[in-house]
Amino acid sequence: MDIPESILKSTFGYDTFKPLQREIIANVQARRDTLVIMPTGGGKSLTYQVPALIFDGLTVVVSPLIALMKDQVEQLRALGVSAVFLNSSLSPEEYQSNMDSVKSGQSKLLYVAPETLLTPRIYSLLSSLKLDLLAIDEAHCISEWGHDFRPEYRQLVDVRRKFPSAVCMALTATATPRVRSDIMSSLGFTQSNEFLASFNRENLFIEVTPKQDPVAQTLRFLQNFKDQSGIIYCFSRKQVDDLSATLARYGFSVRSYHAGLEDLDRKRNQEAFIRDDVQIIVATIAFGMGINKPNVRFVIHFDLPKSVESYYQEIGRAGRDGLPSHCLLLYSYGDASKIRYFIDQKEEPERSASLQHLDAMTRYAEGSICRRKPLLSYFGETFVSENCGTCDNCGADQSELADITIPAQKFLSCVKRSGERFGAAHVVDILLGSKNEKIEKYKHHELSTYGIGKELTKSQWMHISRQLVERGLLDQEPAYRVLSVTAKGLEMLKSREQVKGQINEAKKSERSGARGKEFAESDYDKSLFTLLRNKRKELADAAGVPPYVIFSDKTLVEMAAYFPQSQDSLLNISGVGKVKYERYGSAFLAIIKEYCKSNKLDEKYKTPMRSADKDAGRRYVAVGEAYNGGESIQSLMKQYGVSADTILNHLARFIMAGNPLRSAEDLISLSNLSPDQQLAVFKVFDTMGSDMLKPVYDRFNGTVNYDELRILRLCYLCEER
Repeated sequence: MDIPESILKSTFGYDTFKPLQREIIANVQARRDTLVIMPTGGGKSLTYQVPALIFDGLTVVVSPLIALMKDQVEQLRALGVSAVFLNSSLSPEEYQSNMDSVKSGQSKLLYVAPETLLTPRIYSLLSSLKLDLLAIDEAHCISEWGHDFRPEYRQLVDVRRKFPSAVCMALTATATPRVRSDIMSSLGFTQSNEFLASFNRENLFIEVTPKQDPVAQTLRFLQNFKDQSGIIYCFSRKQVDDLSATLARYGFSVRSYHAGLEDLDRKRNQEAFIRDDVQIIVATIAFGMGINKPNVRFVIHFDLPKSVESYYQEIGRAGRDGLPSHCLLLYSYGDASKIRYFIDQKEEPERSASLQHLDAMTRYAEGSICRRKPLLSYFGETFVSENCGTCDNCGADQSELADITIPAQKFLSCVKRSGERFGAAHVVDILLGSKNEKIEKYKHHELSTYGIGKELTKSQWMHISRQLVERGLLDQEPAYRVLSVTAKGLEMLKSREQVKGQINEAKKSERSGARGKEFAESDYDKSLFTLLRNKRKELADAAGVPPYVIFSDKTLVEMAAYFPQSQDSLLNISGVGKVKYERYGSAFLAIIKEYCKSNKLDEKYKTPMRSADKDAGRRYVAVGEAYNGGESIQSLMKQYGVSADTILNHLARFIMAGNPLRSAEDLISLSNLSPDQQLAVFKVFDTMGSDMLKPVYDRFNGTVNYDELRILRLCYLCEER
């Protein structure tokens, strides 16, 4: 077994790496500077922690928040890894003790904030040591185009110059193409050392629902998550306090978190949530960055986030353990107007940038297509699946599309006749024949379109306007949301081309609230899981650490599914390494053995080297196993009634999950490229990775189509295995 694989199993307790982790580690081992863009829960930390245990010298991890440093160091120490942090939360004696631990070579990892790293005292310490790796976490803070720019991050390039022999990593979970380019430019990275994992979090059910009675909607939603952890984000401090008090009156275990609280109260509330003493935290966006609590089963956005990046980062705090979790956004146009009012108080160019962020967020919230398509597109990734199956739009009972040609023509004509100078709300007022001051001021009651839309309600007309923007018939200017008719819209008016859509907005508010009730698709014993969770809490409280530092929910679910009753069996459970077995194994084995004896249960065999047992029974697993059994691509297409692209995507997912796939000889025969062209594609996969196809497509300037890339990626992955 290679050294990284050996460390992965013995220290961290995992059988296989997640997609891209192994390639990133190899790149760092080769001492090449590396940019890692990987979603929350994708395993970023492991990509510098494993090299840190391989290198002889010190690894310095730059992290912006005290909570994140403390959390990571606690988890590493629980694994038997010597790590320390230096920040303002330490007493002078603790600070010096940690400095001495680093100086003596006892600690392999040092976590510091950027401003701490830039001090002469730390420079002096590091200058006396061999610094092998500098890992910059939350690297989007470097970019002025990021949603969380921090000037001190810009100065980290000076640290690179002072320690030229150290390999540098920059890591983030949220970065648009523009931000990624800015990070690489700032740190002097080359594009060939960029690793871009998919932003798709399959275990998250994503839902946006009209905000009508938000407190009642929240209470109904929470009924499905009894005794489970969750975060509720609100726009203002007052809203946080009011909602927190309301939930407490209804008997929920809840605390609040915002910048208006005393530091000590804020810290206590956060600790109570992390340690499972409190189940729900109601917070402003000040909460969450650096919180690595893996068993957050839901995130509710009580109010609209200011940007897609903030939204993605916040929903990313759910389901970090890979188990099903639910993300609910309560959306109203009024929330967008409220944010726009505050943005208008800003100076340029900050105002324009903020309006662009808000416009992207409102277009996402109002969309009727698969949630993952615009969300991933925002980060430069194309989502190709026909139906994700885990968002409100894909899971909705889609009412049959109606002919909305006449309403569409009325709306487009009204936009045109009013001079293309107004937003949707005013256009709708014209169509409804409203008699308000604005209508009178602009003499819009004299237009031929005035009052011609009284057959529909204001809500129905607003829904139609969003569909026309979505279909490219209308353009919406981001700053003031002014509508104009596009060339495509003009053509539709001239040709009277039929437009299909929905008159009424789909009712989705109550449909999917039960999602996320169960931890996993696999059948596990709920009573045993509760016993194991109680033991975990007892051990965590005694050690003064959060429960997930002992074992994650995912690990306990596997124990409750397979009933391991020996050392070998327990070590085969995901997340159980040698150190954790030595510390906690006997306590958990005793509970499992006693429970199985009382309930006459036998141990179940768990196949080793399978990256996620919850994947069993999923479509791509069935397709992969059928292909290995001798089925052809064509027969699988016929069997499942899907295209060749879909089958190839299933097979790629199957192999990237760590499963073997039979010889690629019959796959390569599907390619129409010459051997030289195929080799050129394989070389690009070598340098850019094979997890995402768009960067490879762009490298060839579109001369190699996606069909070919899917075939060759599969061949490439087969050869790698």
